Amino acid sequence: MQTFGLLLDGFAVAVQPVNLMWALVGSLLGTIIGILPGIGPALTIALLLPITTTLEPTSAFIMFAGILYGAMYGGSTTSILLNTPGEAGSMMTALEGNKMARAGRGAAALTTAALGSFVAGTIATLALTFAAPAIAELAFYFKPADYFALTTLAFCSVAVVMGNSRTRGFISLFIGIAIGVIGIDSMSGQPRLTFGVMQLLRGVELTVVLVSLFAVGEMLYVASRFRSAPAAMASVKGQAWFTREDFARSWKPWLRGTLIGFPMGALPGGGSEIPTMLSYTLERKLSRHKDEFGHGAIEGVAGPEAANNAAAAGILVPLLTLGLPTSATAAVLLAAFQNYGLQPGPFLFTSNPALIWGLIASLYIGNVMLLVLNLPLVGIWVQLLRIPRPQLYAGILVFAMIGVWGLAGSWTDLAIMLVIGLMGYVMRVYDFPIAPVLIGLILGPMAETQLRTALAAGQGNPIVLVSTPLSGTLMVIALLFLAVPPLLRRLRANA
Repeated sequence: MQTFGLLLDGFAVAVQPVNLMWALVGSLLGTIIGILPGIGPALTIALLLPITTTLEPTSAFIMFAGILYGAMYGGSTTSILLNTPGEAGSMMTALEGNKMARAGRGAAALTTAALGSFVAGTIATLALTFAAPAIAELAFYFKPADYFALTTLAFCSVAVVMGNSRTRGFISLFIGIAIGVIGIDSMSGQPRLTFGVMQLLRGVELTVVLVSLFAVGEMLYVASRFRSAPAAMASVKGQAWFTREDFARSWKPWLRGTLIGFPMGALPGGGSEIPTMLSYTLERKLSRHKDEFGHGAIEGVAGPEAANNAAAAGILVPLLTLGLPTSATAAVLLAAFQNYGLQPGPFLFTSNPALIWGLIASLYIGNVMLLVLNLPLVGIWVQLLRIPRPQLYAGILVFAMIGVWGLAGSWTDLAIMLVIGLMGYVMRVYDFPIAPVLIGLILGPMAETQLRTALAAGQGNPIVLVSTPLSGTLMVIALLFLAVPPLLRRLRANA
């Protein structure tokens, strides 16, 4: 009852006209940022920090929360319509959503993404409100061996599920891991794979790789086949809008995606990439329409989008209760708190309850705002499909270059964007899956750190990697991902 009373006090703060205005500004800005490839919520909040220092802290953080949630909504738009994720958490949505758009069902894909985002965001915010301290404590029970086993499971599942060839899937995965280890080795301090280029000592930004593989690679692929392809992208036709059958196929993935996304977002390193990938894998296994996956299955949009938005609420759990950032956006939000002389943690709940509970209450309000803003605009976003491809992809390339240049103002980043964009084009030509590259890039450094930490604690004994019940269970599941599919194929061939 005490939590409920504090939440009501938070709503009294959040519904003040000035705070409602900042919630709307954040939601609109976040949606636009999510739509623009290469410009994510972390970069946006970082750019706004110098401007918002004159704002009252509660208003500033209500706006930042709107940007965070809005970016998750907006990221699905370009993923579905243009196969260009606005941020990393939307990359799984592009796999099925873009196929639906090309088949004339872009509006249905956008609607299930918007409704799934609302359902997941609301449930996850409820969990954040009433279960934050208990969920945050789960991180303390994870040992390095458990984290390494979790990343191994993610590697095996994504390499096996993505694409038509396991060999190509693992090659893509290893490319991503190789890109991820470029820079300074965190333990030895030695440069790796920098080839004497000073700018590579800081590593390769995820945003650069994301924009290069999706935006630049897609642009080159479309341009190379422009003369033999129709002059315009597929327009909306047939059963374009969200039907009763679509709802029946979507509501269970929304709930499952929420259950996966929220706890994963609350764990260090969980982010939004792992839960969206796991949600896609689960929906592909459970769906009664397995033949549609890879050709535009609505479950492949509903589940990952729900997981993506639930993870966005999940990252706020350890940030607000422990002062522990678990993603780039959370790290920027932590810096924003410190700019105001505040330190997130249990004491902030008692020393500044109006800020904390006003922020949590604003998440409910912002979620409703985003649904109202996005659903009526579905028909407008679908019209992007009618834009001639030369103008459309030229605009995407301009925004991509602006986003990459805005990261550090580095010509090296633009050169990397060109090289990786060419690699993305070659991968599309030869049917190499893109998602494993990003998973390897994101999780590779984390897996290496946890592996070395676990082995150091076990004095080099590899048994330490399966020394806990959780790590042993995850390793067994990873082995099953590798062994079961070829075994089933052999049994079918002999039957």
